This record gives sequence, C-alpha cells and structure tokens, in this order.
Amino acid sequence: MANILVVDDEMGIRELLSEILGDEGHVVQLAENAQQARNARQQGAPDLVLLDIWMPDTDGVTLLKEWQRDGLLTMPVIMMSGHATIDTAVEATRIGALNFLEKPIALQKLLKAVQQGLTRAQEVARAPAIAPRPAVASAPVPEPSMPSAPMYAAQPPANGAIGIARPVGNGEAHAHGYTLSFDLPLREARDAFERMYFEHHLGREGGSMTRVAEKTGLERTHLYRKLKQLGVEPGKLGKKNAAQ
Repeated sequence: MANILVVDDEMGIRELLSEILGDEGHVVQLAENAQQARNARQQGAPDLVLLDIWMPDTDGVTLLKEWQRDGLLTMPVIMMSGHATIDTAVEATRIGALNFLEKPIALQKLLKAVQQGLTRAQEVARAPAIAPRPAVASAPVPEPSMPSAPMYAAQPPANGAIGIARPVGNGEAHAHGYTLSFDLPLREARDAFERMYFEHHLGREGGSMTRVAEKTGLERTHLYRKLKQLGVEPGKLGKKNAAQ
C-alpha cells in the first residue's frame, strides 16, 4: 500500500484515478490545482505523484520546477496530459519526472507506471550511502607516448552488412556525414559519438521513438532526456528521412 497524490483539474479524472488506485490498495489524496498540491506536499512527501500538465492556475511543469528548486522533489512524479508535445515531455523528464502518460490513459499503462514508480522509490530508499574513498598516494605514472600505428574506427555498415574496422588517419573517424576527432576531450568526443549514434537510429526508424527505444535498450523517458541533452530533434530527423 502506498500514499499517492493525484493532481488534476478535471473532477472526472481525479475520481477515476482515485477509484482505480484505491482498488489496488493505495491511499489516494486528491488536489484539483497546483496550490492544493503545494499544501499537500508541505504536509509530507507522498510515495508517488500523478501530476497533470495543463492546469488553470499553475501548470504541472512549473510546479515540478518549484519542487525541484526547493528540494521537495524527493518522490517519483508521473506527468499526465492529453495535449502535451514531445518537447513538453522532454522538459518534464529533464527536470526530474519519472514518466509521462498520455490521456486517455490505458488501465494497464497506468498500473505499470505506478508500479515502476513505487519500485524506483523503494530502491532509492534502500540504497546505502556510499562513503568517499580515501585518497591513496601513489607514484606518478608517466604519460604514455602516442602510438605510431594508425588508430581504428568502425566503418558504417552498408546495406545491413556487418561493419569492418578500417584505419583512420590524422586522428579522426568519419561516419554518417560527421567527423569525430580523437583530439577532443573525452566528454566532448563521447557526446559527439552518442549524437551520431542516436541520429543514425532515428533516421533508420523514421523518427519513431518507440522503435528507437527498443533498438537502443533505453526506456522512452530516458531516451527523451538523452536526446534533449544532446540537442537531437527526433521530429526533424523523421521528416528528413521521409523526404529522402
């Protein structure tokens, strides 16, 4: 049994979710606007929040930002909307929302998302605090010299064939119209590779986030967040691929 806060300005939605979650054995608290949700959060953190995006006084994304800013986003939050765009879903997950449900919400999707949220909350609560490792003095390690042999990078596969490694000159790798320099700092090189990787799969799948999530082994919420961080726009890639 869990304490779940449902925030939605539509009475019918609130009553329906309350009935469904109550039948599952949960204790449900209802709020019809952001102010009531703020008051409920001040009384204590629920185990899970179902938060509507479009509300008359303050929208759900703004309320999520407030909780994140004030250190009150200590519980899983699942966003809900029937009109939100992909950009809105990406923004919500970037702030800290765990999941996004599109209205009308299918019963099985609702129950699965709630269970995942409660499981995540339990995992976080059980995770032990990791003490910082003490610094260990060690002898300086000489910096390795650059190899004289050519470096290798994966050649993009043609017609679905398995890629073959090929030598790369001048410290660069070329794939999918990009040039990846091995002289970049590790973080920048990794971001460049991930951008190439996701744009490749989005192009192949026509911009379908569902199929790309399956191909890459990521949950859709994590995929949205990663694409936002990398500045990759799925819609534009899907349209570009359809035009070719």
